[in-house]
This record gives sequence, structure tokens and C-alpha cells, in this order.
Amino acid sequence: MAEESKGERRTGLLNGFAAYGMWGLVPLFWPLLKPAGAMEILAHRMVWSLVLVALVLLVMRRWAWAGELLRQPRKLALITVAAAVITVNWGVYIWAVNSGHVVEASLGYFINPLVTIAMGVLILKERLRPVQWAAVAVGFAAVVVLTLGYGRPPWISLCLAFSFATYGLVKKKVNLGGIESLAAETAVQFLPALAYLLWLSAHGDSTFTDHGSGHAALLAATGVVTALPLVCFGAAAIRVPLSTLGLLQYLAPVFQFLLGILYFHEAMPPERWAGFALVWLALSLLTGDALRTARRAARMLGDGLAAPGTTVASGDTATGVRTPVTESRS
Repeated sequence: MAEESKGERRTGLLNGFAAYGMWGLVPLFWPLLKPAGAMEILAHRMVWSLVLVALVLLVMRRWAWAGELLRQPRKLALITVAAAVITVNWGVYIWAVNSGHVVEASLGYFINPLVTIAMGVLILKERLRPVQWAAVAVGFAAVVVLTLGYGRPPWISLCLAFSFATYGLVKKKVNLGGIESLAAETAVQFLPALAYLLWLSAHGDSTFTDHGSGHAALLAATGVVTALPLVCFGAAAIRVPLSTLGLLQYLAPVFQFLLGILYFHEAMPPERWAGFALVWLALSLLTGDALRTARRAARMLGDGLAAPGTTVASGDTATGVRTPVTESRS
């Protein structure tokens, strides 16, 4: 039994590394889709993601949730909001990568935990520990420093962070599985995306049929690029603790940051390094505090100090955020 458990955990970790690794390396993929613009790429991503996920659900025969969802107007409304928010997130990210802003895009996912915490306080009225307050304050200082360095607010980073944090908040209330949620969201996106692609084609601006079968195949592969990491994430989520996933989620922005500097050769003046250093300090504070809290909770359970019928909060990820690690990355 112990060997089986160890094997399951190893499988979960490998899937977690695969999921966040693919999300971290995706900036290498979007430039391959040029000369398609960001909007066309986004529309293809929506259409082909639904096609692929629908096929997966058909093979797995997992359709019962759809009927239940259609009978819940509130959940349908939340799914629509989630679809709208992730559309903004995907669109901004694709545009940022193909416009030479990979480093600034990576910053969005570094500061996402801080934004999620701030939203938890402002919207959910959550109470923060002192270290979490300190982390949020350091994160705010980082944004100020980066604003001075860029000569403008890092709007790409802020847009990505706030849209993804909002998406996570909505997903928490919807409470659907990863594949099912992606299917529902892309179903909402499908008709507008298809209409846009047909409009592009009618005006002779579509690149899908005008740049060879290889280009068309790459555009169709946006569905795989969206769904495959999600499948790996789902396999990881059921096998490893949430705190471990919280640590693994930093892999994606780290890879994106390194790609921006080492592969795309984006500039990193001193003030930008200073801003990133403050962000990393804030995340270190959150991670250390979350790990201490998790160890303390584990000791309480081990010593039998938790009252019968109660549960120690396990929603704290390694970021210190008491919301699930969301699974639809850019």
C-alpha cells in the first residue's frame, strides 16, 4: 500500500511538472502562428479547444454534468462570466507574447497570488495573517517601482493578474471539474469565435486556408495546447497535496521569465530587476508563511488536537491563498 501511494504521488508530481512546464513553455508556440493576429489565434483556440474537449468527454462518456448545469441558471451565469474573463486573459497573453512582452506577461502570473489575496480581503472579507499583509505591501511597492521603470503601469501584468484572479474566484463558486469547466466555457465562447473566423474568411483576412496545411495544423493545435496541460493538471491535482501544486505553479512564470530574457532577449534594466526582486520577496514571504501554517496544521492533526468533526483549513496553497489552484493557464 505504501509503495502504491508513493507511486501515485510520483505520478502526480510528474503530471504537475508536465502541466506547469507546458504552461511555462507556451510562449515558444504562439509566435509559430504568425502571420495570424492575436484575435484570430484566440478565436481558433476557443473553437478547437471545444472540439477536442468534446471528443474527450464523448470517449469518457462524461456528459451527465451538462444536463445538471443547464438546470442551474446561476451556475450558467457564472460560467459565462468565467468564459468572458478567461477570454480577456488568453487574448492579452497571446498579444503580449507575439508583441515582445514575454517578461511583462510572466510578471502577471508572479503577482497573481498577491492579487488573489487582495481580492479575498476586499470581496470575500477574508482575514490575513501579518506576514500576508507584509507580502501584499511589498507587492504593491514592486508595482510602483515597475511603473517608474516602465514609465507607465505594467498594464499587461496587471490585466493578466486581475483577470486570472477573477477567473479563479468565479471557478471556485462554479465548482466544476477541469475538463468539464473548459468544455462549458469554450461552449460559451464557440459561436462568437466561429462567427469571427467566418467574418475574417469572408473579408479575405483569414490565414487559416491561405498559408498552407502546416499553418492550418498549427492553428488547430491550439486546442491541444489548451487541453493537454489541463489533463496533466487534473491528474496531478488528485494525487498530490494542494500545497505542492501551489509551489509547482511558480514553474510557469519562471520559465516564461527565463524565455523572455534568454530566448527572446527582452531588456531588463536595473529598475525592472528591482521590481521583480520585490515581487519574488513577497512570494517568498507568502510561501514561507504558508509552509509554516501547513506544518502547524499537520502537527495539530498528528497530536489529535483538532476537535472532532472539524477540519484544518487545507485550502492554503504555498502562496498563502485560500482558493484552489486554478487550471486554465494562458
